[in-house]
Amino acid sequence: MIRPVLVAAAVLVLACGRTEAAKLDRAAVNNAQFDDGEAKGVNPIVLKAQILLDRARFSPGLIDGRGAENFAKAVRAFQAANGLPADGKLTRETWDKLVATSSSPALVTYELTRKDVRGPFTKRIPARMEGMARLPRLGYHNAVEKMAERFHTSGQLLERLNPGISFRVAGAKLLVPAIARGDPPSVIARVEVDKSARQVRVLDSSGKVLAVYPASIGSQEKPAPSGQAEVKRVVHNPTYHYDPDFAFKGVKTNRPFTIAAGPNNPVGSVWIDLSIESYGIHGTPEPGKIGKTFSHGCIRLTNWDAEDLASEVQKGTKVIFKDETVESVDEGLQ
Repeated sequence: MIRPVLVAAAVLVLACGRTEAAKLDRAAVNNAQFDDGEAKGVNPIVLKAQILLDRARFSPGLIDGRGAENFAKAVRAFQAANGLPADGKLTRETWDKLVATSSSPALVTYELTRKDVRGPFTKRIPARMEGMARLPRLGYHNAVEKMAERFHTSGQLLERLNPGISFRVAGAKLLVPAIARGDPPSVIARVEVDKSARQVRVLDSSGKVLAVYPASIGSQEKPAPSGQAEVKRVVHNPTYHYDPDFAFKGVKTNRPFTIAAGPNNPVGSVWIDLSIESYGIHGTPEPGKIGKTFSHGCIRLTNWDAEDLASEVQKGTKVIFKDETVESVDEGLQ
């Protein structure tokens, strides 16, 4: 005989499970209202805020519905640009200002096309660069990854928003983040690469921030440069050329090699070439790691942010590298 208390507990668990699943339906996210309670797990309020920040070009990086570091940095940048206390916390005042930036719904319907589901895809990509060099193209692994990147999110979140939906069938209707950013700024004055904040900022001639992107910037093995550079050119769908002089960890060969183009290429879907030799701003095959890991000296953004930045710059655009502040260096020595 099953005890009544156990039955009640089981019912409660099932009810909680249904509540958790219902949190990310269209209405829950589009109608989400500010709540100053602590956000745990994937939260519809955070998800809506991330989508609104992304639209406003204060990029949270990967849209995942979680209040992690890149989200806090995007909130802080938005607050600073709008004259609010810049503490990185989603306050009522910040929420109201953010919601006022757009009246369009956060989640919308997208219908898969034949091209979406057809590929071409690259199902298996070696972890080592030498292995990558043997492939004819480094495409998306599958339609889930392709759609996730198109809508600036993770495959896990996209599948959670669309339970039971097949990503292999043209005509299937998906619930996706509405991330249309509108036309890029017509004139920009400079790009700032902030090493300490791990952010790339786009500014106009008055110093107004027009866009902010989270970034992975250099490493001890190959630090990012200092001073000032200029944009030389923009290369879409670039190949990657490895020089043995780079001596990257994990690369065993002493010979140069070339890795074919594709969104899962080591430099992603776009390369913004800088006037400092072998340095550039580029995309990545691993958007979830942006701002959390280091790079091989260059400035790495998500593919969608790198493509957005590429649409804003032109040959000769100034790129200024901001080193760590005196305060942050002193704190590190204490």
